[in-house]
Amino acid sequence: MSRPVWDWRLSELDRVVQHGRTVFSCFSCGGGSTMGYKLAGYTVLGNVEIDPQMMRIYRRNHHPKHSYLLPIQEFKLLPDDELPTELFGLDILDGSPPCSVFSMAGDREGKWGGEFAFREGQAVQRLDDLFFDFLDVAQKLRPRVVVAENVKGMLVGKARGFVSLVLSRFRKIGYRPQLFLLNSATMGVPQKRERLFFIASRDDLQLPPLQLEFNDPPVLYREVRSGEGKALNPEKVTYQRWKRKRPADLSMGHITQREKGKASDFNTIILKDQKVPNTLASSSWFLRNDEPSRISDVDSIRIQTFPADYDFMDADVSYVCGMSVPPVMMKRISEQIYLQWFQGK
Repeated sequence: MSRPVWDWRLSELDRVVQHGRTVFSCFSCGGGSTMGYKLAGYTVLGNVEIDPQMMRIYRRNHHPKHSYLLPIQEFKLLPDDELPTELFGLDILDGSPPCSVFSMAGDREGKWGGEFAFREGQAVQRLDDLFFDFLDVAQKLRPRVVVAENVKGMLVGKARGFVSLVLSRFRKIGYRPQLFLLNSATMGVPQKRERLFFIASRDDLQLPPLQLEFNDPPVLYREVRSGEGKALNPEKVTYQRWKRKRPADLSMGHITQREKGKASDFNTIILKDQKVPNTLASSSWFLRNDEPSRISDVDSIRIQTFPADYDFMDADVSYVCGMSVPPVMMKRISEQIYLQWFQGK
């Protein structure tokens, strides 16, 4: 009996049949996208990452050939003759520009145009400019295809104007962009993670429109649940609220809204065995419904479809997973890019 797609090991990548198509990853974090491409038979040549801790983890697990610990703004200004020749013959340039300013949580419009560090230890940047810095890299390297992942919130309200600017920029630099709103739960991932994908092919290739449709059956939490959870402290408010939950409550936010008349703590999710887990975000807490505890690290790894033998080093498991594209999600997408655009060409 074959194992489910979310139950895999990094060591298995050596047995994946390679087709020779190449990828370079920007904003690589822990390498969720990188692992997805590798599972689909691509050769990932390297990465750009600003966070020293994430880069240490990436290098430990992925051993990149060409690796740059730099802000994207500095990478794009490197002279062409200082970059490896093979980066100018890429099949795919991949990137997930940090997207917190477009999240549906909080005062997102109030953050636009401001300068922020995505987390402690990173440089202060204008996060809503990073997508255009990424497209400057695309213009510099001229890959055959560009894949960029971002949050669903980019399609809501005033952010749609930003999306229009991104699409216009793609066209200006010679690419044909398509937009896909995809849910990882339809791809064999045990998680309801909706993400927006910009996938663009270079004009001169004259490629047909990409078709992406996924209809895998849902994977429920009970199917991936494993290990002992991290017990809540009985003296803390989260534990007290968990004790007062009702069957219909899906998060601490529902409890605070009922009891205080205002919403808060919607990032503290209550997972139920018979449901597909919610989006695992770097800032979210997942609590088990039937016991006062957070989910286990094994749960987080499986929900995000990370490999069981991934070395998280000194980092928080849920943070690294939450910051990443689920590898199986990117595997399914990049498989279709190969089959529809690259195979036989």
